[in-house]
Amino acid sequence: MNVNRSTTRRTLTSMLATGVAAPLFIGPAFAAADDPRGIAEQVDAPVPTLDWRSCGDGLEAFECATAEVPTDYDEPEGATTTIALTRLPATDPEARIGSLFTNPGGPGGSGVDFVHTAGLTAYADDVRARFDIIGFDPRTVSRSDPATCFDSLEEEQAELAKQPAFPVSTAEEYEFLGLNARLAAKCRMTSGDRFAHASTANVARDMDLLRQAVGDEELTYVGYSYGTALGATYARLFPDRVRALALDGAFPPSKYTGQPGAEDVSVGVRIDQGEGATETFGEFLRTCADAGPQHCALAALGDPATVVDDTFEQLKTEPVTIALPDGTEVVIDYPTAVALSFSSLYHPGDWTGLAQLLAQVATAEQTLSGAGAELAERFAGDVTESRRGRNDYPSTGGALAPMCADGGTTGRPFSYPEMVDEAAEGMPHFGRYRAWIGVTCEFLRITDDDAYTGPWDQDTDEPVLVIGTRFDPATPYFNTEPFAERFENSRVLTIEGYGHTSLAKSSCADAAISDYLIDLEVPEEGATCDQDVEPFETSTAGDEHAVTPPFLLPPLLAK
Repeated sequence: MNVNRSTTRRTLTSMLATGVAAPLFIGPAFAAADDPRGIAEQVDAPVPTLDWRSCGDGLEAFECATAEVPTDYDEPEGATTTIALTRLPATDPEARIGSLFTNPGGPGGSGVDFVHTAGLTAYADDVRARFDIIGFDPRTVSRSDPATCFDSLEEEQAELAKQPAFPVSTAEEYEFLGLNARLAAKCRMTSGDRFAHASTANVARDMDLLRQAVGDEELTYVGYSYGTALGATYARLFPDRVRALALDGAFPPSKYTGQPGAEDVSVGVRIDQGEGATETFGEFLRTCADAGPQHCALAALGDPATVVDDTFEQLKTEPVTIALPDGTEVVIDYPTAVALSFSSLYHPGDWTGLAQLLAQVATAEQTLSGAGAELAERFAGDVTESRRGRNDYPSTGGALAPMCADGGTTGRPFSYPEMVDEAAEGMPHFGRYRAWIGVTCEFLRITDDDAYTGPWDQDTDEPVLVIGTRFDPATPYFNTEPFAERFENSRVLTIEGYGHTSLAKSSCADAAISDYLIDLEVPEEGATCDQDVEPFETSTAGDEHAVTPPFLLPPLLAK
């Protein structure tokens, strides 16, 4: 593994493109639809036949298949898109309830990879006994006819290496706009046809066909982060086909979706990540100070908040070059440090490593060690190699495409610097970082006429479980209750802790989710759960069971 400044910037900007959203011209969409049942009934596409086979060496517990679904649901007998999916069979087939569909977030997260890496550990034994666990790569993502922007992964990496995580100076801002305009043009030329049908509504329609293909009369679903928006979209289009929806890390589609050229701010501002990350980072600094020098390396240098502010300010003009234990070097500049911090906030078990990494940067140590080095090495994983040939590869386009189909734009890309300045007030680091989400799609100009952008009031008959974490950097807790209120019959479970979603963080939440999925029992009103992992008690760096869903920007440099 060769980690250098170019590699760091490439991967950071791969993630940035994973988080950009919204084209200038989405086209007519279902914005005024008043009859989602009627919309659902109009879709009369053939149900795919699934030929389950071995997933290959090392994946003997899983089965894999592909499904052909309509590329355009207005032409259900026309061209098709290939959807890759996997299943982990129920351990007690005689007691099997059905299939549990999952989505790990993003947009752009691979559901196949999620189930392969987390399916054996993310769900309780009783859930594993009663359900086949299903993961699928949404259209345009990874194995499912990916929306690519270049002829090869190598070309894409080279182009993305030119971008910082976000621009800081005026000169960088205008260079950043130019690079994103160039990226949008490349995506439009390479995969315009795939971008044009990438909306979350079409992913929901695909999921309904997959539900029928596995033989389930109703959908049982767990969605994380962006996956909660997919769940809400499915419920809006197919309310009579829902058995259970567990939605973890509420991502309100009312804020995510928008209209072309009609929005005042970027989608990155609207979804409140700057505020969520700023609040959670404040908790990181507070709990570090409480833990003291024995458990938090930053506290040994003084007040953690002061140390970090001084370090971030210095990095704006004086990047620090540090070496990993294997001798390879990486340059940490201000945008990289902010992006690393944001990603590390996803799991409180990473906070020990983040504190040590920031402390080593603050003291300009030349070689990383301990938990900080473990965290940096885990984040510095190589990008997944191409799986489908020269022209199909897991691309940043897989995340761009659905966000560009669903989100709204300002129609004024060159006003972003001023808009970002306003959005960053009171949130100088993360507000600026997240506000740039959406800029690429200002230039993309590709429509999906079948996108659904509201209204979002739901009328599912079955109870819905919504899970929110008190200090979540990516899906702030204050959006949880408003999201749940869209459903006539919903219950909120609050995780009293830190990080993004409940995955691999709370056995209490795991038990509540299990009871809901199996018996449709929701927790009592006002129910809360504590976390198993508290900040600065331990580090999850290198822990293969530390599961974190991707959200707009997935965990930094994650494998």
